Amino acid sequence: MTSTPNKRDAVPVLLLKTKSATADSYEELFSEPRDGRPLFEPTFVPVLLHHFIDDGLEFARDVFRQRKIGTHEDASFGGLVFTSQRAVEAFANLVGEPMETAGGPSWPDIQAVPVYSVGPATTRALEAIPQTPGLKVHGSHTGVGSVLAPFILDHYGAFYAGRNPKPPLLFLAGEQRRDVIPKVLMDPALPAERRIEVTEVVVYRTTVMKPFAEDFVRVLKATSGRPMRWVVVFSPTGCGEMLRGLGMLDGETGRVKADITDDNRNTFVATIGPTTRDHLWQVYGFKADACAEHPTAEGVHRAITNFMESHAQRFPSLS
Repeated sequence: MTSTPNKRDAVPVLLLKTKSATADSYEELFSEPRDGRPLFEPTFVPVLLHHFIDDGLEFARDVFRQRKIGTHEDASFGGLVFTSQRAVEAFANLVGEPMETAGGPSWPDIQAVPVYSVGPATTRALEAIPQTPGLKVHGSHTGVGSVLAPFILDHYGAFYAGRNPKPPLLFLAGEQRRDVIPKVLMDPALPAERRIEVTEVVVYRTTVMKPFAEDFVRVLKATSGRPMRWVVVFSPTGCGEMLRGLGMLDGETGRVKADITDDNRNTFVATIGPTTRDHLWQVYGFKADACAEHPTAEGVHRAITNFMESHAQRFPSLS
């Protein structure tokens, strides 16, 4: 857990994530001064613990080892889909394994096929995988699965133009994910020549780190005197512990207490995207105050500042 020095005139931003080992874009952006003083005080509170799943890894390993992916006619898969950095990590570990059939450090099969990425962070992780030439990564600009899916329909369709049916896509994913991409690509209403089969393989699961609840409450106590503070949530995992730490959950129903309103609280919640936003509402009955349009530090920053600007009269000291 790391933070910038405590500033009473700054708005605490509790980032429920592990700080990046190298330069962290969230820390850099939320530490930028405004009018000669910091507007925000970012604090990282790690939440998630990731576990790779052997069955899923073994399936993917067999695909790559047996060269079942590629542009050749008898390939089982013609491309890859990633919507999380952790799935990319699992993939990188697999293609980094020494295999006699690999023919060296580069895999021509995966270099040849289109690889789809939901956002810039996932794309950076994919581009960092050592391949010569590099992987053909597409879709980074889309930001969310609901936008990536129609992009894949058009791009993949053009890539395999003339082949009917199109070769299936291999989607390496986590245990918790939205099914929007498979639903869109395999929609029965689509013409057969446009439809794309998707095989989802779960390669990791996510759990809450045991110290999170204690660490979160500790940071909440340290920032309790501020006129406003923000909690930024990056995953559905840990949402319950977050709301419980804020004292918002009813012990009997597991839903947000009826007396919790926008007017009687100074802690606000922003989400990295619609998946986490919808999870908070559907499971706990909590409406997030802000949701990033794009899953980036800039997207989160913009969502929070837009909220603050629209509520400037309520918090004049922060203007």
